[in-house]
Amino acid sequence: GSEAAGEQGQEEEEAEDRLKEHMDNLLDKSAKTRQAALQGLRLAFSSKTLSEFLLERRLTLTDSLEKCLKKGKGEEQALAGTVLTLLCLQMGSGPEAEEVFRSLKPLLISVLTDSTSSPSARQSCAMTLGMCCYIAAADLE
Repeated sequence: GSEAAGEQGQEEEEAEDRLKEHMDNLLDKSAKTRQAALQGLRLAFSSKTLSEFLLERRLTLTDSLEKCLKKGKGEEQALAGTVLTLLCLQMGSGPEAEEVFRSLKPLLISVLTDSTSSPSARQSCAMTLGMCCYIAAADLE
């Protein structure tokens, strides 16, 4: 019993360390490293409930996703949109998710309406806007 609980605690700690590493890598100079980090976060957010972990780090993660959406191109922007959608899903329909959505909404609209953005980035931002608006927007408009 206690041995299994200890193993589970160690696995959770290792998973958190990997998440922290992915979050740190979002600020890397290399686009490939940032994309790999976004893919790692996408996989983690879609396979496990991490709301406690994410609530504590939502501002840092929001800032990193903002940089990926602003400075990234194509695939990186598309992945950032997907990770943002999953972040909102993880946080649920509370004030924290609304705050994250409200802060990134203008940037999502900017990528979506920018005809020079890649189709995959625009599509991802459109889906992110729709999903996050459904989950996190308190203002019905």
